[in-house]
Amino acid sequence: MSTGELLNIDPQELQFPFELRKQISCSLNLSNKTDNYVAFKVKTTNPKKYCVRPNTGVVLPRSSCNVIVTMQAQKEAPADMQCKDKFLLQSVVASPGATAKDITPEMFNKESGHNVEECKLRVVYVAPRRPPSPVREGSEEGSSPRASVSDNGSLNTPEFATVSRGHVDRHEPQDNSADARTLISKLTDEKNSAIQQNNKLQQELEQRKLLVTDRSLTRY
Repeated sequence: MSTGELLNIDPQELQFPFELRKQISCSLNLSNKTDNYVAFKVKTTNPKKYCVRPNTGVVLPRSSCNVIVTMQAQKEAPADMQCKDKFLLQSVVASPGATAKDITPEMFNKESGHNVEECKLRVVYVAPRRPPSPVREGSEEGSSPRASVSDNGSLNTPEFATVSRGHVDRHEPQDNSADARTLISKLTDEKNSAIQQNNKLQQELEQRKLLVTDRSLTRY
């Protein structure tokens, strides 16, 4: 948990159970520890990759707010399962009774003399949870990606951009391990069918040999 003068932020890093071609979400809990209305704004170094709801808002005094961060479906896995994306959560005291409609970019401008509190959050890819495998004992499946953390380098505020809160197209998840099992099962069935066909042909061949032998004996 990150503890500032205005908000408590939990967790300090955004953990995504990375899977290809699957949209993944995680949540942040913002707790207002003051008697003031606190406005917040979420920025990221990669705004096209993420959707945040809400990306701006107001946390009422002594209350909390949940922020959902969604990573769009990725077509390729990053090198070494490491991610360098980072988020910046800015917070500032707002006017009593303020709502999200009252939030302006000027409120988070330090150069204008506003006391803006900032918290940097890194993105971490973790291994996705897999259901128990129905594959028989003794067989092996491909290992899941290892949990890995990104570097902890600091970024200046200008490198962050406001993240979108718009609609993100949904992509149906695909389970590569299930596809692999289906292919293995199909190949096994084809192999068994070929063996049965081969045995049948051998039996027919043996029967024909016996028939020819019987005819030869009959002639003598």
